[in-house]
Amino acid sequence: MDEKLIGERINRIRLGKKMTLESLARTTGFTTGYISRIENSDKAPPISTLSKIAHALDVDISFLLAEERMDNPKNMVIVRNDDPKELGDRKASYGYRYEALANKKIGKNMEPYILYPDFEYTTIFQHEGEEFFYVLEGKIEFVYGDEKYILEAGDCMYFDSHVPHSGISLGDQKAKVLIIIYSYKRI
Repeated sequence: MDEKLIGERINRIRLGKKMTLESLARTTGFTTGYISRIENSDKAPPISTLSKIAHALDVDISFLLAEERMDNPKNMVIVRNDDPKELGDRKASYGYRYEALANKKIGKNMEPYILYPDFEYTTIFQHEGEEFFYVLEGKIEFVYGDEKYILEAGDCMYFDSHVPHSGISLGDQKAKVLIIIYSYKRI
């Protein structure tokens, strides 16, 4: 997907709702400058940031991430193994790569992803909602608040995502993690 489209969609939706940069910034808790950079960037921000922006704009995050227009919400969608799911490589900026697993569904309360983590401990994530991690492959060291946990293939965790969190792959095999993000409000 062309990540520049995400910023353009945010801008178009914001202007269509007659919302100022200041208003969107205030609602999301981000600065006006940060919102402006997102709207004008060639790269999309982290999923947690997109979730807050989508909520503030009262749209589904899938609409921001969709390859095509998604005007017809369905009760059920199937995403086939060979359907495009790649949402981008955040390696340089945030330390992860991810694939959306339900990118065709609009109006969902959960966002499932396959995450390939290699976070730097300087990259701390914190956002509203809850998360579920299931390690499919490899091993990660996960930092949650002031604690560190080692998770291996088959291990899972469920946590409140308002607590600062981060992690990094350990060993030679890069980790592959199923992650489901739930926001208390519509995402």
